[in-house]
Amino acid sequence: MLDYMIYILAFAVGSILGLVYSYKQHGEPFVAVTKLNVLAALISIVGWVLAFNSGNVILSAIGFALGGFVMGERPGYGRKETAIGLIIAIILYLLLRFTV
Repeated sequence: MLDYMIYILAFAVGSILGLVYSYKQHGEPFVAVTKLNVLAALISIVGWVLAFNSGNVILSAIGFALGGFVMGERPGYGRKETAIGLIIAIILYLLLRFTV
């Protein structure tokens, strides 16, 4: 039960940090960004892979914080990066789960 509380707190802290970072990076009102933020995509991939596949409480909490960082950006930002990270993490999870 304590594990889930750690995961929720890590995700909330990551979301808050992502929102603060996003507001500092994008001061203008919402603009439809069509290009992919490569750094955010890498953070999302590493975060969600750690969160789902590590098997360790500390690494999973770090993964949820990184995933929350990208997911918690301003509305409209980070959605593609989050989707890419989740898709790769789920595919890797399924590959590791069913091939071993």
